[in-house]
Amino acid sequence: MNRFLRCTDCGEGFMKTPFDQCPEYDLDHPSESGQVIKRDDFQEFLTTHHGHRLEYLEVVENSFVSEKKYLEPVKISYLKATNSKKEKFVIKRVREKIGERVRYQVIFGDYFVECTGVEVQSEEISKQLKMIFRTHPFSETKLSAFLKLYERIVRGIDVKNSERIPEESAHPLEAFYKIDDMSLFYLLRNCRNIFEGVEYSVIEDFIYNHKDEGVLLLKATYRIQIIEEPKSKEKAASAVVPEEARKVRTKE
Repeated sequence: MNRFLRCTDCGEGFMKTPFDQCPEYDLDHPSESGQVIKRDDFQEFLTTHHGHRLEYLEVVENSFVSEKKYLEPVKISYLKATNSKKEKFVIKRVREKIGERVRYQVIFGDYFVECTGVEVQSEEISKQLKMIFRTHPFSETKLSAFLKLYERIVRGIDVKNSERIPEESAHPLEAFYKIDDMSLFYLLRNCRNIFEGVEYSVIEDFIYNHKDEGVLLLKATYRIQIIEEPKSKEKAASAVVPEEARKVRTKE
């Protein structure tokens, strides 16, 4: 696990990784191959915060969250962490431009994610049904009636009591859930008021084939709520001076 170093004096921090000494390349340099610029981000952080009180934080596993997709490089994201005294912190990770270094701010407190809504994947359901019924298409009226029925059923579902699928979404604030058995029964029973004969058999197969891993999964969206707490009164002796920081001091 990557180690996070917190400056207790100014609230900034640094995530120590194997890439701290990766060089930069100035391709605009007159030479054919460009100019290689050596970097040591960690030592730069230690030099900047020389004389400050520092401590290592333990990052809580699987606590990453952001308002943008995982693969989006320019974003604000958050992690949970604790120190040796079991105090809770939120690590705010910021990158505003693609070429900028990541900056960290440490916040006293915690965060939680709050569900803001559950929706039906209407567009995906429509596409799938039109493919299934392409040889014997049914009316748009029936498709609309099915979607309205499913949306009405979903409005009464509390995803806290639903089974979340293990696969990760592309977005940290999205999750997918299976429809519960009682709601499934209600959906199938009411589909008899929309479809008849062969159409009902096809829609029944569609529901059973997609309820656990397909377009009938419920999509829940969340928002991040940060709870800031008053800063504790820290004594100089309580902060651990990392070995790397001691090396910086002895060089002077």
